[in-house]
Amino acid sequence: MVVNGRPLKRMKRRVTADLNDFLTFPSGDLTPTAPFRTSVREFLLRHALLPPPSSLLPHLMTWQILFRVGEQTSSAVGGGDASVCLDVVEEDVIRSRSVYCDQCRVVGWSGNPVCGKRYHFIIKGDGASIGGYNKSCAGCGASLHLSDSRCKTCNHVMTTEDIEDWMYNQLDDTNHLLHGVVHVNGYGHLLRVNGREGGSRVLSGTHIMDFWDRLCKVLGVRQVSVMDVSKKYGLDFRLLHSIIKGHPWYGDWGYKFGAGSYGITLEAYNTAIETLANTPLSTLSHQPRKPRTHLQDSISFYQSLSDHKLLTFRDLFQYLTTLIHDANKADFRSSKKAKLSDSRVLCAWSMGDILRVEEAMFRVLRAVSGSAWVSWRSLRGAVCRVGRPELLDYCLKELKGKQAADEMVVNARLNPDSGSIEYRLEPGSVNSISMTNNPKFPNCPSEDHLLRDLRFLYESLLHPQHTTPHHITNQNQTSSAQKILDCKQFVKNYHPEHQFPNSNPHSLILNCKLQLTEEPTTINPPPEHLILSSNATIHDLKTESSKAFQDVYLLLRRFEADELVGYGGVDESTQIKLLIGSNNNNNNNINTITVSGKCVGNGNGKSGLTRYRMERGVETWTLDCRCGAKDDDGERMLACDGCGVWQHTRCVGIDDLCSVPVKFVCCKCGGDGGGGRAVNRGGGG
Repeated sequence: MVVNGRPLKRMKRRVTADLNDFLTFPSGDLTPTAPFRTSVREFLLRHALLPPPSSLLPHLMTWQILFRVGEQTSSAVGGGDASVCLDVVEEDVIRSRSVYCDQCRVVGWSGNPVCGKRYHFIIKGDGASIGGYNKSCAGCGASLHLSDSRCKTCNHVMTTEDIEDWMYNQLDDTNHLLHGVVHVNGYGHLLRVNGREGGSRVLSGTHIMDFWDRLCKVLGVRQVSVMDVSKKYGLDFRLLHSIIKGHPWYGDWGYKFGAGSYGITLEAYNTAIETLANTPLSTLSHQPRKPRTHLQDSISFYQSLSDHKLLTFRDLFQYLTTLIHDANKADFRSSKKAKLSDSRVLCAWSMGDILRVEEAMFRVLRAVSGSAWVSWRSLRGAVCRVGRPELLDYCLKELKGKQAADEMVVNARLNPDSGSIEYRLEPGSVNSISMTNNPKFPNCPSEDHLLRDLRFLYESLLHPQHTTPHHITNQNQTSSAQKILDCKQFVKNYHPEHQFPNSNPHSLILNCKLQLTEEPTTINPPPEHLILSSNATIHDLKTESSKAFQDVYLLLRRFEADELVGYGGVDESTQIKLLIGSNNNNNNNINTITVSGKCVGNGNGKSGLTRYRMERGVETWTLDCRCGAKDDDGERMLACDGCGVWQHTRCVGIDDLCSVPVKFVCCKCGGDGGGGRAVNRGGGG
């Protein structure tokens, strides 16, 4: 394919030593110097490889930035230098296939006008580049250079539409190591992070998040949302991490509660985390007159294994995930041996109590015929009336190597099949047992066994009726776990305006609001940040504010500011600092002003630009659910065929695994029961 009579040149790859380090770029000491709408263009011109002068897809302009990863690493496949390519795709929204933003809609920004540009920041999972001038043939999938108009494999003639399809497929790919998108107004969304578990050869999830966070700070990004649906160990990580640390994994970088599904508020979310994390394990361990369960045995086992007290769910899950993390470490066994051998120092029982329990355990082991092993659970159950549960756990922990009568010694092992600890009496001496390779306490369970227990304990939070069917169910515990899972939207507010005075000490920093004097007057975009000279006048303010809103929003491309609200009679040559002063020394309190104006030539709002009024689109609908939700939260919904009001399917009694009925009538319109009446499709499907 030829553009302007010349074939596209292949990109020359720079040597790794000349590249910026992905692990430190951009420097954490840098601060934003301008709003995102300005700084992103300056950043690309300074650091990125320029796209061709005449791109085949000017509405999907792709820039490239190459990085090395650390110093000259040897971890790259094939022994070469480790490097990654960041693609920045500048998307012209007015020509995009997807004008509206689904992420804005569900996080609470649906009322923002549609921005003119979006910037996609992508690191591909295969190490290649979107802008590397290679594409896939639409006919057979073979790799082609962008300048090739015909596939040499299947002879398919590539069209501009084929290339556009390929580009949009790249934007929708779920295998990217990083995919973040930022609207030109500075509001963005982190769509995807895949570290080593997601296929990365050299970058961990933490490396990628550190880079993304530094990049957002330098570019003056205002707010970034993320929908946390991450998994770890096959479990919803936002629940597991919240129990352990009090916030989701993204919270390590300052992401906080953004919007809860099903009407859940910030207060309810925080209460759910604290309630669940601080639930005492004793409420599950001690239920008199009930048969002992596998859940209680699992809790007791890890309490006995730990060298510190495990009192709450947070303690238990934190300890268990630490064991999993350490399971593959070479020094794990030796470190556990050292810790466990010191545990007797913390003993809180008298020697008489200990000897009484040990003698009872010896009697049980003598009663077992032959060389059979006795499980930890069976031995503990046989002597359960001899002492308190804590004393029994302590004695079991210290039982290996104890000398019994008749020159018999207690040995212990970890059953490789069941993962449980087992005991038996063997002929020998204390020295013969202690000189074996095993530590005082049997080896810590294998990683597979630890993961199995983690999943079991996790399920006991969500579905206690399945794990402890004959015991009292803690509804507060189950409800708290579900509330945490129902909160997926998290947001970080970077507040770049607080740093602008540091980067522009002699400028006037303003937070500029917009007020339209004609239809559509309901438009309420976020304020734009303006950086003006210290002696800027009202005329300068009108000019710069008009330019800023025109540059950012499609609907406001013809906007002209004609008045500084509150100062209508003041001459335009008046300096702004004489009216509102200068407070640039106070980083947390930027002056806020409002300009009013209209969109010239819009015909009272009836121009073709009105479809860009809001990110939610032009459709009008009403959500009024019994859970309290009033806006789209991304959960599955259905509309009443009578009144047209939307509700969550879960809230009207339709299970998530069931299909949405063909017809639904809510209770207000005559539906039966509390949730309404649904009519399902006929047939067996």
